Amino acid sequence: MSSENQATMDAPPLTEEIAPGTATDPLVRSEESVTVTVDGTAVTIPPESTLIDAIEAVNTEESVPALCHYGREEIGPRSECRTCMVETDAHGVVPACSFPPEDGLTVRTDADAASEARDVNLDLVLSDHNLRCTTCGKNGRCELQDAAIEQEVEEPRYGVLDDRDEYEPLDDSSSFIQIDRNKCILCNRCVDACNDVQVEGVLRMEGSGKDTRIGFQSDAETMDDSTCVSCGHCATVCPTGSLVEKGIEDATTLPLPGFTQKNSIGKAHESSGTSTGPMTPKKRDEKPKSDTSTSGDEVTTETDIWTDDSNSGDWP
Repeated sequence: MSSENQATMDAPPLTEEIAPGTATDPLVRSEESVTVTVDGTAVTIPPESTLIDAIEAVNTEESVPALCHYGREEIGPRSECRTCMVETDAHGVVPACSFPPEDGLTVRTDADAASEARDVNLDLVLSDHNLRCTTCGKNGRCELQDAAIEQEVEEPRYGVLDDRDEYEPLDDSSSFIQIDRNKCILCNRCVDACNDVQVEGVLRMEGSGKDTRIGFQSDAETMDDSTCVSCGHCATVCPTGSLVEKGIEDATTLPLPGFTQKNSIGKAHESSGTSTGPMTPKKRDEKPKSDTSTSGDEVTTETDIWTDDSNSGDWP
């Protein structure tokens, strides 16, 4: 087969239909330049801004984490985590990342109601997160960890994931990206990056309530069996250690004998290491029957869960 024909077969068709992000981003940005007052400081922000842009332009009284906010590449706003709540004189407490500024609006980050709302929502995010930071590849460069330190969180008021023993298996099947859903804060950044920026149509949010999780539009169970093209953009925009590039997944972990990310969870989906062939659903459907023998089979491994009642949360 010529290299030209091979390139044609591997390239997904430009007309292939994929589902974009799982939610339609609202048009919440300002249409023109406006001046707002944030903690006593007047600031003029350009068109296409939200209140978070005004807050980031001044030295605010309080830290405003905005964990689901990315602010570039047309990702968001989602207003999912609600850790960026601020108080306005005209509208009460609002999420700064997705609220359009109005000329003359007064914003307070240090208002009691806003501070309490941020603290409660941050604790809610932490309560549904694997807090064993020492085994995480994002230890020391995690936005959630930074927010918890800035807010001086010593112990989430709603408990931690360890208390409920609800770990999902680690998806270590891909040669390029590792998925730990126990660290996902459902910010939707990766879904936006995959569908609306890279236009690959691989990721989606699926399920509802406590069962909401990162999934695949192809209904695959693992990353290796999905239609991922390994661009890595999802891992780039992830604020936590939920999506990490392979090769650096253990780069910032603290070496503890017998205690790794995998056995701290207990189960992992791993790949057989064989090629999965073409990546997109349409091209996979066109794959010759004779090639099916190269498809990689998923292997589920179980490891002993390391426990230490004196440090069950490993926080942080």
